[in-house]
Amino acid sequence: MLMATLIGGFVGFLISGNLLGLIVGAALGWWLGSRVRGGMGLKELQSHFLDSTFAVMGCLCKADGQVTEDELDASRKMWDLLRLNEAQRAKARADFNRGKAADFDLDAEIAQVARITRGQRALRQVFLQVQLSAIAADGVLHPAEHSMILRIARGLGCSEAEIQQIEAMLRGASQAGSAQPSGPSLEDAYAVLGVNADASDAEVKRSYRRLMSENHPDKLASKGLPESMREMAKERTIEIGNAYDRIRKARDAG
Repeated sequence: MLMATLIGGFVGFLISGNLLGLIVGAALGWWLGSRVRGGMGLKELQSHFLDSTFAVMGCLCKADGQVTEDELDASRKMWDLLRLNEAQRAKARADFNRGKAADFDLDAEIAQVARITRGQRALRQVFLQVQLSAIAADGVLHPAEHSMILRIARGLGCSEAEIQQIEAMLRGASQAGSAQPSGPSLEDAYAVLGVNADASDAEVKRSYRRLMSENHPDKLASKGLPESMREMAKERTIEIGNAYDRIRKARDAG
């Protein structure tokens, strides 16, 4: 725990360059050290996070009454993206089927994810981003799926604004994969950063820096994000950067 406290303080000082950053970083390091030592180990946290990811994905994909081939294909592509080995793929498949079962307790599963994330906004948003990616695979967000996403978000402690941020990022990601990517719309860019269009330049930059810090893959990994999900975290930081660039260019042009 002492080592975690010292490392946290050092990182906090490097980021902020002042005593306050050192104190805050040390406090966060102590909190993380006590959390891992007093409860589940980090590897166990990551394993539970991954198990719940695919179980909830199975439940969500069945929310509209059926699991489409596109959604199944999306789950398989997710295995590739997360670089799961054969044993992990078998476990992911079993968890996906567990989530599809009629007796699956979604609220209990989400309560477990809430305990794992412990109010870590960036970590729970990565979880939701994976879920939205899966159910958006067939090109349609069914009302039942949307309702369940909101139910999951409430269970995790997320606000509607956080859901809008992730949906905006997904729209930006789909445009990036098009033949002529245009990047996020200005409205979506503000949603991604969680600021209003009339926010000052300083507020926009402050939100951008906070989100980039919160979503750094190394920081998320230290809080329970499985190593296999590092690419998802990297994609999120790219989307945050694209949103900031979109806003900055629009304001410079104006």
